[in-house]
Amino acid sequence: MLTTLLLAGLLALNPFQPAPRMPLAATSLSSVDPCRVFGTVYLETDPRRQSRCFGSVYMEPEADFADLMVFKETSKLFADKVGLWYLTDSPNFADYSLFVTDNRNLADFSIQFTKSRSYAGCRKQ
Repeated sequence: MLTTLLLAGLLALNPFQPAPRMPLAATSLSSVDPCRVFGTVYLETDPRRQSRCFGSVYMEPEADFADLMVFKETSKLFADKVGLWYLTDSPNFADYSLFVTDNRNLADFSIQFTKSRSYAGCRKQ
């Protein structure tokens, strides 16, 4: 009886327990790095689905102020570097789902579409 009581006390005070898991909301407070977004991308415009998106973007009218220059690829096989995006019609087939906002202050980063593949990429900070 004494051994079971000691064993139960030892298990209750186990110092080798794993750390408690952080909730998802606490881990998503950091900003999205635009230099890591490439591949198949879905642009969401419905504000009701914003919580399901990876981040939010603002479409910059001027190329000088954009954080990321994006070239639209015609095949998802060629969208393998930063700034090369294949835009899809469904969020189910996308690597990244991004919400397009009209307010620049609410966006994680800004993008500008380019017609030249060589201009695509991250802007040097």
